[in-house]
Amino acid sequence: MELYDIVVIGAGSGGITSAVTAVGFGKKVLLIDKNKPGGECTWSGCVPSKALIHEAAKIHNARSFIKDFAYDSKEAMDHVHNVRETIYSHENPEALSKLGIEYLQGEASFKDSHTIMVGEREIRGKKIIISTGSSPFVPPIEGLDSVPYLTNESIFELERLPENLIILGGGPIGIELAQAVSRLGSKVHVVEMMETLIFREEAEFSKAIAELLTEEGVSLHLGARATRVTTRGEKVVLAYEKEGRESLVEADTLLIAIGRKANTEGLGLVNAGIQYGKKGIQINAKLQTSQSHIYAIGDVVGPYQFSHMANVQGILATQNAILPLKRKIKYNNIAWVTFTSPEIARAGMTEAEARESRSDNIRVYEYDFNQLDRAMTGGETREKMKVILDRRGRVLGLSVMAHRAGEMIGEAQLLRSQNLNFSRMASVIHPYPTYSEVFTKIGKRVMVDNLLNHPLVKIFRKKNPNE
Repeated sequence: MELYDIVVIGAGSGGITSAVTAVGFGKKVLLIDKNKPGGECTWSGCVPSKALIHEAAKIHNARSFIKDFAYDSKEAMDHVHNVRETIYSHENPEALSKLGIEYLQGEASFKDSHTIMVGEREIRGKKIIISTGSSPFVPPIEGLDSVPYLTNESIFELERLPENLIILGGGPIGIELAQAVSRLGSKVHVVEMMETLIFREEAEFSKAIAELLTEEGVSLHLGARATRVTTRGEKVVLAYEKEGRESLVEADTLLIAIGRKANTEGLGLVNAGIQYGKKGIQINAKLQTSQSHIYAIGDVVGPYQFSHMANVQGILATQNAILPLKRKIKYNNIAWVTFTSPEIARAGMTEAEARESRSDNIRVYEYDFNQLDRAMTGGETREKMKVILDRRGRVLGLSVMAHRAGEMIGEAQLLRSQNLNFSRMASVIHPYPTYSEVFTKIGKRVMVDNLLNHPLVKIFRKKNPNE
């Protein structure tokens, strides 16, 4: 039996981060995964989707000048595959070995709370970190099990994109792929059960992105509940119900993009005495499972299924596994981005969420980018920032829809994480012309409102109404 200080199950973003952190403490580390290192992010998530979006943007721009611009989607898929291999070269077994991490490919299953079996190999870990990620959730729709379909795990393996595609799901994954695949020349239908796309975002942003996708040729079927899937020759036919009426939509293939499920099957969690449920492995605020020496991170625990969240959890779980003083995870400063064009980024609450939790005891500031010089140089008129503050001027939430919104949201995160008043942005000098100037512009408005609402200023203005 082989003994390790730290055994990490799952070599995605969180697992690799955990292993690297443990090695940094001088620990003997084993990293296990049934597939190649990299996980969902490298092979079927963040990396390939952004590579596809990059190629789609190039072709979209080219077709704005040459309407009949000829393009073979194989070139886009070749780019996707090349980018994945480049990223993989930095996290393959050889690269991990150079960092001092032993990598083992195989399916891991608990024999007991300290022992893991990988095939016939028996491994013992003083501390264990589970980071097995998630998989696409496939809904129980009539006929779906007898029809070939794609998920994010299989679409990036294609050599060419289908000419016609139905995407079931109007969340971030669904609409990112809908726009990219459409821009690369395919006819795309999006079928979404909710009345809006990306319904968790600000309502006006959801509406704006729906209008944009429609203008670009994507057919949206909103408020539509998928009921069954059949075939007609070589075509896939999806039936959906809306307002009591059934409609049909037909395409070459179907892509399922309606959510994720935690990867807990086959781990032998019962053998280790680890509690889990439908939403994944149960953990406490210190990322410990029901067995205090076993930790779990990433998509297999949630609550946010993002690579950057898994990385933060990975660092903290490893530190807690090694150090005597254990810290608690905090989820109040998480941000995310939907990589459509324009991008939609959010940190904290939406206006609706803030009003629900704080009634009207909030301040809302909006700035349309048609007033921002940098946006006007590119004719970008849909872009917008919305800031939700408490009465004192601290950030409760910030949403932005803009090109490179994902790069802008970090500035909001700094304000939130340091509990700074948004008025501080009034004195920050941003280069001109840039999108980030919007922070200063809103910051000046907040600063003025802070002054006008100061008790002493109110008294002065009351006594001197003409001043």
